[in-house]
Amino acid sequence: MTDEVSKAQGAAPSEDTIFGKILRGEIPCKFIYEDDQCVAFHDISAQAPVHFLVIPRKPIPQLSKAADGDEQLLGHLMVVARRVAAEQGLADGFRLVINDGKMGAQSVYHLHLHVLGGRQLQWPPG
Repeated sequence: MTDEVSKAQGAAPSEDTIFGKILRGEIPCKFIYEDDQCVAFHDISAQAPVHFLVIPRKPIPQLSKAADGDEQLLGHLMVVARRVAAEQGLADGFRLVINDGKMGAQSVYHLHLHVLGGRQLQWPPG
């Protein structure tokens, strides 16, 4: 079992997460993108030469818990992922990953999009 899967097996939704602390400025973080709906920053456990996260300011615990009213925000996150990927030099392509729940290897229960690139990614992913 990989380290990420092991972490996910022990993770559970909670009122506060590391991402909430980052958004409130309690944990320092250099944003590579920021607007009124979301932020993006490099993943500290990078799994590719370029690996950043896009997270909404709204604390949605996981994609499967998003409300129908979150449709515009969810689309905005993907547009931001595309824009920042281009700024990060990923013109040859990238992978967008959203882990959902324990079986999806989600270890932080605040919706976040992983954007990975900078090398040839393999298929299937896992």
